Amino acid sequence: MPKSLFPEKQTEQTTRIQGILDRITFQNEENGYTVARLLSGAKEKKIITVVGFLSGVPVGSTLSLTGTWITDSRYGKQFKLQNYKIIRPNTINGIERYLGSGLIKGIGPAYAARIVSRFGLKTLDILENDPGRLGEIAGLGRTRVERIEKAWSEQKEVHSIMVFLQGHGISATYAVKIYKTYGRKALAIVKNNPYQLAEDIWGVGFRIADSIALSLGVPANDPRRARAGLLFALDESAGEGHCFLPRDILFEQAEQLLKLTGKLEQFPGQEDLYSDRLLIEEQIQSLLAADKIAVDGENIALAPLYFAEKGAAAKLLELSSGQPNHSITNIDQAVEWSSSKMHLDLAPEQAEAIKKSLCQKVLVITGGPGTGKSTILKALLLILSQKGIVVKLAAPTGRAAKRLAQASGREAKTIHRLLEYDAAIRGFKRNRENPLEADMIIIDECSMMDIILTNSLLKAIAADAALVLVGDVDQLPSVGPGNVLKDIIASGRVPVARLQTVFRQGPGSLISLNAARINRGEFLDLLPDYDGTKDFYCIFREKAEDIEEEILSLCRDRLHKKYNFDPIRDIQVLTPMRKGIIGTENLNFRLQEALNHKATAGDERQRRLQVGDKVMQIRNNYDKEVFNGDQGIVSSIDREAESVEVNFEGRKVLYEAADLVEVVLAYAITVHKSQGSEFPCVIIPLHTTHYPLLQRNLIYTAVTRGKNLVVLVGSKRAIGIAIHNDRVVRRYTMLKERLQTGSHSLN
Repeated sequence: MPKSLFPEKQTEQTTRIQGILDRITFQNEENGYTVARLLSGAKEKKIITVVGFLSGVPVGSTLSLTGTWITDSRYGKQFKLQNYKIIRPNTINGIERYLGSGLIKGIGPAYAARIVSRFGLKTLDILENDPGRLGEIAGLGRTRVERIEKAWSEQKEVHSIMVFLQGHGISATYAVKIYKTYGRKALAIVKNNPYQLAEDIWGVGFRIADSIALSLGVPANDPRRARAGLLFALDESAGEGHCFLPRDILFEQAEQLLKLTGKLEQFPGQEDLYSDRLLIEEQIQSLLAADKIAVDGENIALAPLYFAEKGAAAKLLELSSGQPNHSITNIDQAVEWSSSKMHLDLAPEQAEAIKKSLCQKVLVITGGPGTGKSTILKALLLILSQKGIVVKLAAPTGRAAKRLAQASGREAKTIHRLLEYDAAIRGFKRNRENPLEADMIIIDECSMMDIILTNSLLKAIAADAALVLVGDVDQLPSVGPGNVLKDIIASGRVPVARLQTVFRQGPGSLISLNAARINRGEFLDLLPDYDGTKDFYCIFREKAEDIEEEILSLCRDRLHKKYNFDPIRDIQVLTPMRKGIIGTENLNFRLQEALNHKATAGDERQRRLQVGDKVMQIRNNYDKEVFNGDQGIVSSIDREAESVEVNFEGRKVLYEAADLVEVVLAYAITVHKSQGSEFPCVIIPLHTTHYPLLQRNLIYTAVTRGKNLVVLVGSKRAIGIAIHNDRVVRRYTMLKERLQTGSHSLN
């Protein structure tokens, strides 16, 4: 038998070693798994490869490690880490390297050398007990000394938290977030009720909090655990687009999550016996009393989603009653005038949409790409401007707002900026008491609006103002909870203008043609292989590995040579999934390596951000005014300060280390994340491994993101499955029913 198939037997005896952390070879930033080099030995330094969880330890630290020696078939002898502790260095060189490693913001290698030159072996005692003496060093002004003193104190506390959390399998990234949230109370809060982390800190979900709690000895049937599990199940369902869960489904998910036995159990210190179901029911009542959730018959929802859905229905019904407050008497004549001013003949369905916009209080305009939505908006804005009617335009994302402004020739904002989000009050300035000053509000890309944003927008529209919602109902629904545009149309309570005729793109263009065919469930007959002369291609490859290589080749040079596309700024890979060879995670790593030469410096493959990387924000951050789906380019990185600056289309935003969990590489993104965006070129991998997500609205959404070029790369079978699968995954929403029944009381 080949020797490589049978690695040598592992040595399992626990031992302790000591040395200086020389280099981080690889580190998974999500879970802290690390491959590192350790210099061991007093005189002749021996290099030891260490593998294990070692987050937040700066290079240059002296470590005492406990673990076992193993022999890897590829990499040879390694030390498998079980736990560690940092030992204060006791040599001049060790202290200098320790301080200069980035441990303390404000001290790099140069300042570290000057500090150690002045204080020698007493340096760390000076930092600990008399940091004011750092002012004796030329160049270290009072402000910097104070900053160093604060950073030294913080890193000690953060390290104590990290040691505690990492002892329970938690990464350094979350340790820093926990410290930032709770400060000096962090350890006390974590030990007293680790489940509080899941409620207070984004990214620290139930499973992380639960692993801490169970390792601290919290019993599986602790009421706090059941409460956290219920909130987690509802929050996860919201992440999947649901506004509520039926009671039975919530109970089932909670029991699976909590791994309860279903038997009678006794809580410590209590005499009453409870079943698991009663335990969950009691916590539902507790959450209801605390206004964390709302119960509507057999449906259970997070309170903000419940009230947002009811509020949106109420305001839509209120807005849709009555007549617009503007006075355009001869609408037919106005439409003809706009047509002549634009030097084009409006199609009957376009003219009808404009007329409806002028005589209805609320109108939905829906249609696919190239069906004339932009033309309708231009004509409508010409008429309204001529009549002195005040109009405000907005869209859910920055990219969508920019496209709207370009298409209309008018200022357009994101909905968040339209509503004037104020970080100081953590809310919108524009609301029911302070409505928007406009006669008409026009919102584009409404398929992207989730129920929370929709409710905030509707509350800020004055009762006598008109509202026009524009979007493509056949696209994927919003990333956030709700199915707003589809529910509004399906309710039948709001007038709808449907656009079906494709006008955009000249003869020979295949993008709009094929998008329409997809939407009708027809296979794409016009699918030329890539030759560099068309605007729509399908490159058939059966193996996922071949699809991956084809994407790399297209992005690296072929599309740039033929179409002069910038590989980073103009080309966007849209894939159904995150995992797998052609999922976002692997493709981002491979594309970063291929397109950003800074990412391949050195001989190790690292997943760290580099200057020039394309990145995406993955959650709404109102303080930074960047939102889920916003894309930017890394403009600078300060390794000493552990901060990254990202340029979001001219606006630079600074991220500290703890905030970087909100940013991911965006060479490849999921189709869901592409909503509302338009890219010069999109590449769409489709393979049967994507089977759970091969749906018509997904491939339709992906194709309609391409402005100048669309390239499908995948198997014929996968493409066929996606086109013919018109089943839409159900979202639990009630907006349609609330609109139909008028059941919108907030009492």
